[in-house]
Amino acid sequence: MAFEGSYLWRIRQKLGSELVLMPGATVLVENQQGEVLLVRRTDTSEWCVPAGAAEVGDSFAKTAINELKEEAGLTVEERDLVPFGCLSDPGIHTVKYPNGDITHCFAMCFAVRSWSGVPAPDLEEMSDLAFFNPAELPIPMYRPAVKVCEMYEMFKSNGQFQVS
Repeated sequence: MAFEGSYLWRIRQKLGSELVLMPGATVLVENQQGEVLLVRRTDTSEWCVPAGAAEVGDSFAKTAINELKEEAGLTVEERDLVPFGCLSDPGIHTVKYPNGDITHCFAMCFAVRSWSGVPAPDLEEMSDLAFFNPAELPIPMYRPAVKVCEMYEMFKSNGQFQVS
C-alpha cells in the first residue's frame, strides 16, 4: 500500500510530524546459498530488508506477507514465516523521514526460505533488489536493516529469539 491513504498517513493528518509508535514487520528472505534479499529504498537510496508498518486489522504475520509482496513481488505462506527477533530499540529504530515525520517502530522480524514468484521491486517505494552475502552488505545500508541482519546471524548461530 502506498503511504498516502495508509493508517499512518491518516494519523499524520491529525498529529503532524510528532512521534508516533508504530508496529510493523520485517522479512529477511534467505536463498539456498545463504544470501539475503535486500531492496533499495527510493526515498533515501539505502538498502534494507522488506519491511513496513501494520495496517488496521493486520497481524505481524499478515504485515510481513503484505510487505514482502508489495516491495519485492514475492508470495509467502504464513506457515513459512520463521520469527527470529523483535527490533524496538529507539536508538536504532526511531526514523526521521525527509518530510520531518518521526516514527518509533516496533518490528517483528521473520525469516523466509521458501517463497513463490520472481523477485522484483515495486518501483514506487523500492527501486532495486538483489541477494547479498550477509558478510558483505552493500553501502549505504539502512541502519535498522543492518541490525536485523545481525540479529538473524545470531539467531542462526544460537537458535535463540533475538530482542533489541
